[in-house]
Amino acid sequence: MAQSKTFSPLTVWFITGSQHLYGPEALKKVDEHARQVVAGLNKSSDLAIEIVWKPVLTTPESILETIRSANSDPDCVGLIAWMHTFSPAKMWIAGLGTLQKPLLHLHTQFHRDLPWSTIDMDFMNLNQSAHGGREFGHICARLRLARKVVVGHWQEKRVHQQIDVWARAAAGLHEARQLKIARFGDNMRHVAVTEGDKVSFQMKVGTSVNGFGIGDLAERIAAVPEPDAARLCEQYDDEYNLAKELQPNGARRSSLQDAARIEIALRGFLDEGGFRGFTDTFEDLHGLKQLPGLPVQRLMADGYGFGAEGDWKAAAMVRISKVMAQGWKNGTSFMEDYTYHLPEGNMQCLGAHMLEICPSLASDKPSCEIHPLGIGGKEDPVRLVFDTPVGPGVNATIVDLGGRFRLIINEVDVVEPAEPLAKLPVARAVWKPRPDLPTAAAAWIYAGGSHHPVFSQALTTDHYLDLAEMMGTEAVVIDADTRLRDLRQSLR
Repeated sequence: MAQSKTFSPLTVWFITGSQHLYGPEALKKVDEHARQVVAGLNKSSDLAIEIVWKPVLTTPESILETIRSANSDPDCVGLIAWMHTFSPAKMWIAGLGTLQKPLLHLHTQFHRDLPWSTIDMDFMNLNQSAHGGREFGHICARLRLARKVVVGHWQEKRVHQQIDVWARAAAGLHEARQLKIARFGDNMRHVAVTEGDKVSFQMKVGTSVNGFGIGDLAERIAAVPEPDAARLCEQYDDEYNLAKELQPNGARRSSLQDAARIEIALRGFLDEGGFRGFTDTFEDLHGLKQLPGLPVQRLMADGYGFGAEGDWKAAAMVRISKVMAQGWKNGTSFMEDYTYHLPEGNMQCLGAHMLEICPSLASDKPSCEIHPLGIGGKEDPVRLVFDTPVGPGVNATIVDLGGRFRLIINEVDVVEPAEPLAKLPVARAVWKPRPDLPTAAAAWIYAGGSHHPVFSQALTTDHYLDLAEMMGTEAVVIDADTRLRDLRQSLR
């Protein structure tokens, strides 16, 4: 039995290709080796999902049956295929033609080193991954099958890490295919990028987006019992540095209680409906005393997706990213490119939002504060205020270009603010985009990127590239090697 993994009960199936030509003794060896490879992968601390061994596949019928079983298993998020020997690829056509789960082709062999002094034809006949893998790769290419190819010895740390990146993306796709987003109110008026074709997105990815009146939530808020709100406020007291006016007996304690009612009602609505993501907009707050700030931040910290201003694609991306980053301490959040610092040679972007940045990004214990918002026409909202730790990160967004979706990724480096942001009452991150702000911003704009990316210090470009491949969407990467001429040509 494999040790418990972060993504339990989700699994990846390990399938091994061979053929009867080699005889029963050789096939027995192939099976033994496959079991050892699976056991070795499951022992790796770099793999967060359980790998499940499946019997060696030697006929078109067994291949088709196994892939159909994987398709119907709700906990199987993908398959790893290994060609231990030569497995004639016409046997794989029917099975691969029905495949509905992500595929990783592990191009490895059981022995790391060749036994130079003793190698004979028996060894050669048994260890044929070098050309068996090429045969399998050919049919995958001819079938135009989306897959990831990982090359190297199965005991190598780099190989484990590449498999884990793919497996996390597969878990993200698995979540996307069953994800439900609740949209409170509609889109923020006249905004383009937060709109999109929800039906096409559901057909492409599987995520369902449905709208609800904010009044439905307001009724629930009004019905929250006082003792429940008081108990949640006590949690706030323990978890955050509360501003004096929000502390027990403080002058604005009632506003903290209002935030607690919103959180309780919102969480209950989402959980009862099976929603793992949601949106709101400050242009539709009917029946709410304040724009949800603290409640949204806390829900994101618990793994829910969120998009402001009706941005359902951002909500989906945050939730999918939260799933992919499961088990890691570094944070992932809804974000907005807000304002710039533009001295030549040191250009930076300050990322923030009015209220809703996930405290998983906090470099220290967040401060819980209350300040005027200035828009929305409601009472002052409660929010968490904090800085983001320095280090690498990535911004990613998916946009609807009309008829197709595009995933855009920009690698960044979070830096310390040049001076304390003493008067900025929101959570924030300051970063330098790669390769530099002028190039990165222009590239993002040419690609049609949203101002609402998901920002992560846990995930990498490779996670999102694997996800895009699995979703069947195009991907644009903006990194240290980006050149605008090349990028514009690739966009064309």
